[in-house]
Amino acid sequence: MTSLECRVVHRDAQLLVVYKPSGLLTTAPKGGDCLARRVAQLDPDAPRLHASSRLDAEVTGLVTFARTPEATAALIRARESGRYQRLYLGLLLGEVPARGRWELPIGVDPVDSRRRLAGAGRAPKSAATRFVRRASAAGVSLVELRPETGRTHQLRVHAQAAGFPLLGDRVYGGARRVVLEDGRVVSVRRVMLHCAALGLPDVVRGGRLCLEAPLPEDVQRVWRGLGGDAAALSLAPGAAEPPP
Repeated sequence: MTSLECRVVHRDAQLLVVYKPSGLLTTAPKGGDCLARRVAQLDPDAPRLHASSRLDAEVTGLVTFARTPEATAALIRARESGRYQRLYLGLLLGEVPARGRWELPIGVDPVDSRRRLAGAGRAPKSAATRFVRRASAAGVSLVELRPETGRTHQLRVHAQAAGFPLLGDRVYGGARRVVLEDGRVVSVRRVMLHCAALGLPDVVRGGRLCLEAPLPEDVQRVWRGLGGDAAALSLAPGAAEPPP
């Protein structure tokens, strides 16, 4: 798959879930190429297409589009009741604790409105993220990130504020290279963050939809280059659903 190809992961009468590659905005209010424009071409018969979440341009993974007003309302209710689950996998610099919860409000940077600040900034909004460290290698942790809220840049900002910026995230303090003990250098070209699984209401049939998108090759390559255990990258069925 080339860097800017997107594909359909699930489609029914109510919902369309697609894989977003790195390098593509979810929406482009001023026009231009973006995921929403690509999706309109993939699903020209949809009554409407409304993105229920957005991934930053460099971030890969699953994005859900509501195809009807009914689906939009159902997803809003699911968010409010905590039944819209998202699981991200990220490579974070440092030895992240085994598990925990980051809870810091996020506001707009008064100097640069494109950036966000944890515990500061204009118009701060509450934000919470749960995390579990899966494995670590060469001073980098492979971490499950489960956002409880949906603030702009939330995972990236919370990770930075905790002292563990995402590898490759130049905006929020993440290095673009790791020097190994033997002198070899592992380089990255983007933020190492991927929306790997979703758990959301099945608007058509009732029950739940559990969808997955394996980590893209560039993230796997970086993890292998660090000496990480490949088995840690695998997803269990229903991975997005929180543990009982």
